[in-house]
Amino acid sequence: MQGVLSANKKATHSIDRAFASKFAKSMFLSVCGLAILSFIGTRMFTHIDLNLYGYMVGTIVFLGGFFYRFIAWGERPPTKIFIKKGLKLLFRKSTPKTTTEHLVTYRFIWNRGIYRWTQHILMGWGCVIAAFVTFPLVFGWMYFTMEENGYYTVVGMGIDIMTIKADGALGYLFYNALNISAVMVITGVCMIIYRRLKNMQARAEQTVVYDFLPLYLLLFVSITGIALTFINMFLHGWGHSVMSLIHQYSVIVTLIYLPFGKLAHIPFRPVSIFARNYREHYAEQSMKHCKVCGEGFVSTEQSNDVVHVLGVNHMEFKKEDFHLAELCLPCRRKYRIAQFSGFPTHEVKVKEANQNAKG
Repeated sequence: MQGVLSANKKATHSIDRAFASKFAKSMFLSVCGLAILSFIGTRMFTHIDLNLYGYMVGTIVFLGGFFYRFIAWGERPPTKIFIKKGLKLLFRKSTPKTTTEHLVTYRFIWNRGIYRWTQHILMGWGCVIAAFVTFPLVFGWMYFTMEENGYYTVVGMGIDIMTIKADGALGYLFYNALNISAVMVITGVCMIIYRRLKNMQARAEQTVVYDFLPLYLLLFVSITGIALTFINMFLHGWGHSVMSLIHQYSVIVTLIYLPFGKLAHIPFRPVSIFARNYREHYAEQSMKHCKVCGEGFVSTEQSNDVVHVLGVNHMEFKKEDFHLAELCLPCRRKYRIAQFSGFPTHEVKVKEANQNAKG
């Protein structure tokens, strides 16, 4: 057994030496994977839509930016810890529930209010639907053929999946999936912009480039996409070629920008499941009690990991007979005040008014 493990480690190291960095290896393997899937899906490249070539290039650039950001983020000591331990806990019984709440129903936003939950559901699922439709079409994993007049055959990964009526209800949903997703995104983005303009705290904290620019990009992509349908239905195709290029360039710019701005949290969101499993699993084993008030605030494992990471980064917060990471947040805030006032406020047994607030 040990011989097999050592052989696997040697093979892994030999593969790593073939690339200049983890980023280079990730990009190479991803592009090769996309090429193989496209070869299979398009039946050996016999069904390729060259009109979607620009989207393909934009997607590959997006993957490059995503891997660059993810690897840089994943190499940080705290990220390494919860990803490594989160992977070990991936098959917990609670993982399906956690996945549903974080990636499907957005339950974690519900506590912030139904308005914010609605805007996230509309914008989030609008983007997901658009991605599930666009990427398979771009790489040829899904396309339509018409061998019989009036009926379309849906082909997925080179296999005939189903035959639908061209003028049927299912066909209508297939043709307008992107229009439906665009309406969802436009509604969600407008709700977000309205809240950020009306809410005084949001107005004070938001910036145009970081917070509003991603919303404007999503809005522009969605509007130009719907404009294509409007041109075909009501203008008999007049100006279609120009609007098609405008829409394509807007999508490409958004894809390239996505990993480097606020929208990066969309592809990073699945990793939150690791963090949730990490917190829940170790909290069930043992809780760390605050050195001042005595209340459990995090798991013992998480507290030890925080102390370890701070030590790795040469950030020592050892005070008197305890480490600041061994204090709960309210006591930690009181301790900081005590350093300026000279009075040990962190030892006062009074809770903050919003100590147990949710949302």
